[in-house]
Amino acid sequence: MAEKWSANVSGAARVLILGAGGQLGGELERSFQGFGNVAAAGRETADLGRGEELRALVRRVEPDFILNAAAYTAVDRAEAEPELAYAINADAPRVLAEEALAHDALLVHYSTDYVFEGAKAEPWTETDAPNPLSVYGASKLAGERAIEDAGARALIFRTSWVYGPKGKNFLLTMLRLAGERDRLTIVNDQVGAPTSSKELARATRAILDGIVGGSFGAASEWTGLYHMSCSGAVTWFGFAQAIFARAGELGVKAPELAAIATEEYPTPAKRPRNSVLSNAKLHERFGVRLAPWAAALDEVLDEVIEALRAGGA
Repeated sequence: MAEKWSANVSGAARVLILGAGGQLGGELERSFQGFGNVAAAGRETADLGRGEELRALVRRVEPDFILNAAAYTAVDRAEAEPELAYAINADAPRVLAEEALAHDALLVHYSTDYVFEGAKAEPWTETDAPNPLSVYGASKLAGERAIEDAGARALIFRTSWVYGPKGKNFLLTMLRLAGERDRLTIVNDQVGAPTSSKELARATRAILDGIVGGSFGAASEWTGLYHMSCSGAVTWFGFAQAIFARAGELGVKAPELAAIATEEYPTPAKRPRNSVLSNAKLHERFGVRLAPWAAALDEVLDEVIEALRAGGA
């Protein structure tokens, strides 16, 4: 595989990105320009809930790399739609892994910190036993295991609290609510690492560049499961505080923020109290470190502010 990819790096490598139009899929499209021939598929091209449709797409593209940034991410709604959540988060990755194996491709798949129940005080490692609290977390864990069972060459990157300048995420929800309310109540006893889609895409590109260049040895030395998140940790309340620290530049009035406990904001799906991920394995194998969460947030806010100014020009 390494020899094949090295031969294709001049521009012939075929890359299929699933989840185009989503916050991570869009950043992957940007990051992988110049890597090879990129085909990006969104919901209108491939319904991940239909396995045969997905197989047909992979067979048409014949990719060397499959980047699966598509997922069912409506954590609370998944409690009422478990069949759909499993179809997209578990069955679709299995199909992609089977096709990757059949076509000698590398599958890159993104999973979640919500595979853990959150009772541990320290950051979670890849060797910690998963124990998801929600349908969403369980469906993502099932996707990980389906990929492993298929036996394809694959990289599974667990990440956390993903957001970006586009899409549906905590950052953009906060900015919208700031225009609607003077006071926001935010949970302050769930800890994690907000991770920008920009950082995830850049890290993925750096790793695949290294793989193509033969920097990491044989595939058996680097395939597998890794945690990939921004460094540091914060609560949702602290994340909101950091966002609104730049409220003036964002053209919104900073609302009053009130810290509350998880029990004061009941939701259909349970969330882990601590879902901070250890990225030691990722750095040791690939030499990659994502930015601290606050620095990554500033970069995304800069882009949001630039877009607002351009729109008002």
